[in-house]
Amino acid sequence: MRARVVRIGNSRGIRIPKPMLEQSGIVDEVDLQAEDGQIVIRAVRHPREGWDAAFAEMAQRGDDKLLDDVPSTSTWDEEEWEW
Repeated sequence: MRARVVRIGNSRGIRIPKPMLEQSGIVDEVDLQAEDGQIVIRAVRHPREGWDAAFAEMAQRGDDKLLDDVPSTSTWDEEEWEW
C-alpha cells in the first residue's frame, strides 16, 4: 500500500488506514526505528505484559513456593563456614 507523506508543521507524517492499525494492534503509542532506507513502526509493548496470567498459572501448578522452605542438601554452612 502506498501513502503520501504530508507536511505537519515542521515535521512530516502519513495517514495509516484504520484496518491496518487494528490488524497491527497499534492504539495510541508506537515504537519507531530507522533501518537501512526504511522506518519500522511497531506497537509499544509493555515490559510486564502477561505476567498476571503467568503468575496465576505458576500458583495453580504450585511453582510459586519459596525456595527457603526447601531443605538444603548442602553441608557447606556447617562444615566450611567459619562463624
